[in-house]
Amino acid sequence: MDNNDIIRRIRYAFDINDSKMIETFELGDARVTRAEVSRWLKKDIDPDYIALSDFQMAAFLNGFISDKRGSREGLKPSPEHQLNNNIILRKIRIALNLKDTDILDLLHLAGLNISKHELSAFFRKPGQDKYRVCKDQVLRNLLKGMQMKYRENKKL
Repeated sequence: MDNNDIIRRIRYAFDINDSKMIETFELGDARVTRAEVSRWLKKDIDPDYIALSDFQMAAFLNGFISDKRGSREGLKPSPEHQLNNNIILRKIRIALNLKDTDILDLLHLAGLNISKHELSAFFRKPGQDKYRVCKDQVLRNLLKGMQMKYRENKKL
């Protein structure tokens, strides 16, 4: 999955408008314009499409954490220059204060069943014996489950 697709799915799941997107980036210490946000949200076949860099995506996710959980005391974490699905999964988990069972429920809601042990392997450090790379399928299904849960609750 590319960063643009991930940010589109998060935006849809939580019904985030352009102003709130800009605010979220600012919480992550990144200054962006409405035009940039608009271009990031376009499909990759659109001529105005611009790819969202890992650094910008990390800034958005850090801002998302601050928005959902409140600002952290002390130094703000600086955005990573390189992201992978494991880091994105971890940041979403922190932002939404999800426990293992919550993540498993979201994945189940989207039709993907994995064990608690498989899930915990995604949160280990890369050098550890049981570490496992989070594939696009897992992240895609988590985002789909988030849309099903959080987007549906807003309609009630």
